[in-house]
Amino acid sequence: MKVLPFKIPKPEADGLVFQVDKEDAFYDKLHQHEEIQLSLIVEGEGTLVVGDTINYYSKGDILIIGSNIPHVFKSDLSGSRSSHMLTLFFTKDSFGKDFFQIEELKELENFFYRSKQGFKVISKQKLIRELFLQLENASKLNRFIILLQLLKIASTANYKSLSSFIYDKKYSDNEGTRMRNVFEYTMNHFDRDISLQTISGIANMTKNAFCKYFKKRTNKTYVQFLNELRVEQACKLLLAENDYSIVEIAELCGFNNISNFNRQFKAMKQMNPKKFKTQKKAYYSK
Repeated sequence: MKVLPFKIPKPEADGLVFQVDKEDAFYDKLHQHEEIQLSLIVEGEGTLVVGDTINYYSKGDILIIGSNIPHVFKSDLSGSRSSHMLTLFFTKDSFGKDFFQIEELKELENFFYRSKQGFKVISKQKLIRELFLQLENASKLNRFIILLQLLKIASTANYKSLSSFIYDKKYSDNEGTRMRNVFEYTMNHFDRDISLQTISGIANMTKNAFCKYFKKRTNKTYVQFLNELRVEQACKLLLAENDYSIVEIAELCGFNNISNFNRQFKAMKQMNPKKFKTQKKAYYSK
């Protein structure tokens, strides 16, 4: 199966697909698909790249990924828990080209607008989770009814965008393979030194051509992307139960210079690592 574009397997007549993923790890190749994706993370945690942005997912998260947004789940295999996700896939035209344009469904417009960048629902989670858990034993008609309920709730719930850049084009097979290789190498080797010469070689391009290519497709430089990945990994380690010092965490995440780590961290999180650890742990302990 081609990695990009990715085809969601479904019967030809079905407009809505319900999928259960229960494995050691989620599908970990950079991909995009025409269908909008609504997912509940039942178990598991890890890194989620959506468009141009590094995110983390964990148990209980409700994630919406819009049509044709490149994304990849990178499961954290350090724990013993399996990865379990419930997902609905559909397109805006699944039920007829003008279905979502009828007056009775106009209040769902917010959902489709938010989905263009992908978003995480951060309120009304309990109600959404309860609806998701009904899907597995529901008839096709009831799944459709539940979908409309989910769209209504997600249209008005508080949310956080998953990406800051809307990419509304499909990758060609060659582009998809190239970006997949770049993302995979970066996510597997971010804790080491990655030079532009090295990563441009992974993309099979000259350094200058790669820098322009990556910036055009993600709206940021490769170095920015790499530093964001490292900082997000550092956040995870800062909040985990371990004995690592901040200097050790910086080194584990690929920063060889503590001053640079502190500078990059503060630029992205608006606080230094020590304050982040104190504030976030106090919040989660409430």
